[in-house]
Amino acid sequence: MNFIKKLLGNPILLAFIVLVIGCGLYLTLNVISWDFALPLRARKLIAFLVVGYAVGVSTLLFQTLTHNPILTPSLLGFDALYVLIQSLMLFFLGMLSYVTLPTVGKFAFEVVVMMMLSVILFRFLFTKHNQDLTRLILVGVIFGTLFRSLSYMVARMINPDEFVTVQAQSYASFTAVNVNLLITSVVLSVATFVYVWRQRFALDVLLLGRNCAISLGVPYHKLSLGILMTISLLVSMATALVGPITFFGLLVCALTNRFCTKMAHGERLILVTLIASSTLIVGQAVFEHVFKMAGVLEVVIELFGGVAFLMLIFTQYRKQHKIQ
Repeated sequence: MNFIKKLLGNPILLAFIVLVIGCGLYLTLNVISWDFALPLRARKLIAFLVVGYAVGVSTLLFQTLTHNPILTPSLLGFDALYVLIQSLMLFFLGMLSYVTLPTVGKFAFEVVVMMMLSVILFRFLFTKHNQDLTRLILVGVIFGTLFRSLSYMVARMINPDEFVTVQAQSYASFTAVNVNLLITSVVLSVATFVYVWRQRFALDVLLLGRNCAISLGVPYHKLSLGILMTISLLVSMATALVGPITFFGLLVCALTNRFCTKMAHGERLILVTLIASSTLIVGQAVFEHVFKMAGVLEVVIELFGGVAFLMLIFTQYRKQHKIQ
């Protein structure tokens, strides 16, 4: 009984146990040929861990940077922007040239362009006069719709074979994971985690607000730029591996804020990674190997994420209404 109480009082340990159990289930459920199944599932398992880390941490950092528990990079169209960059490259280069490009080199170019455009978008949205919650959500949705519409427009201007490629990039899929970037993504995940972990105390100060952070000696502009670049890189990684996911980051961050006992980023960064990875791995193991519904997880995640988004909006609205 004491162990259960301690376990329930330690969300990181509980999430870690769930993750370990989920990994075991995903690797061993309904295995017929170990020689074939184990390498295939192991690669996808690593990809899920990377995606869980990338989506969870990027959303948590974005909410710290914007001081808003509702906004996410996906909601403001960052993942749609990455898909648009891929679509434009395919349109201008053609299918043959696009496919023959080195995978890592192509990804690096897309990430650099993504970072540049993300900085411009962030500066435009988060000026001193654009901090109204309703306006931010509305403008973010408009930008996301704009980027997706431009991607669809590009898709209509190319031949059917290239259209299939663009269409596949525009939707999330946890069954067709792009493992070509797996090693690169793992290396970048480790590098970004080291950077973010070293900045965890400065991120705690950022929660106090811009003016307080500057007065306490935090290099606000330099740190904000570095965090924004990291967010762009993480969003690009997740989108390149499984496609755009709109509400997943919002869902796991809401769960992290609900169960985390502290506001310190040292605990929240670990917990959001564990929750996101556990959700993907356990969910995919259950839907793919138990219910035989491999393509359902992304739909379920978006459903619960959308419900969480509406609940957070209503909660924020009630708080603002009480203050007024």
